[in-house]
Amino acid sequence: MLPLIATYHFDWSVFWAYLWPPTAFHNSLIASGFWVTIYMAVLAQTMGVVLGAVGAMMQMSHRRPVRWAVAAYILWFRGTPLLVQLSLLYFGIAAIYSFPDVHLLGLTLPGAVQAGIIGLGLNEAAFMTEIFRAGISSIDRGQTEAAKALGMPFRTTMRWVILPQATRVIIPPLGNEFNNMLKSTTLVVVIGGVELFSAISQVNAVLFKPFELFLAVSFYYLALTIVWGWIQAWIESRLGDQKRLRGSGPITRLLRGQPGALGTVEGARR
Repeated sequence: MLPLIATYHFDWSVFWAYLWPPTAFHNSLIASGFWVTIYMAVLAQTMGVVLGAVGAMMQMSHRRPVRWAVAAYILWFRGTPLLVQLSLLYFGIAAIYSFPDVHLLGLTLPGAVQAGIIGLGLNEAAFMTEIFRAGISSIDRGQTEAAKALGMPFRTTMRWVILPQATRVIIPPLGNEFNNMLKSTTLVVVIGGVELFSAISQVNAVLFKPFELFLAVSFYYLALTIVWGWIQAWIESRLGDQKRLRGSGPITRLLRGQPGALGTVEGARR
């Protein structure tokens, strides 16, 4: 005898109420969670890019211990789950240090959000290090040797010769990484951070409408990634190579990935 399956009645009124921003944003919790998601992603990605650039430079060091230290860093952060890293950072370090609330540029950063930004940034740095390394390696070594022959120091060579050319190779996978970062912010819920997903989860705890609410919030993330796809396309258009960008709109990027990218992100994530 087949078990009885309860009939679920989809509540369209709840779905539309929390899908359309002017209505949903009347709930201050959701509005706050939406902006927390954005600034967490921006700050964490910025941290990852800066540390990734430094890590790539350290990988090129002639000192073996420096290269080994970077290799160990990349191995640990790429080889362990991000969820474990966030838990270790927040709950583990909490035994010796508590994250106090910080006020920055009119924003209040709770301790859990601070830990989330740091954890996401440290994790992202491991992938960005590989992306920067691959971008720099794609430039002909002859240019570095020519700059050295002209008496240019290493920093000047990297700043004015190598990095401007490598940027065209680095930007596409970097943009894809930020797209992924927007979605990775949801993991901060495990340490008590209140971002968009956590906010909608708290609303669901009151309304008990999981299908309607989580379906609605999925469109928020979809909208964020599509908007970022447009921004990424504009940035790449400013770098030239219009032929490669043709037909690579935000929807195309979501469906088939970044066309013409180095493949560094795909390789780094495996």
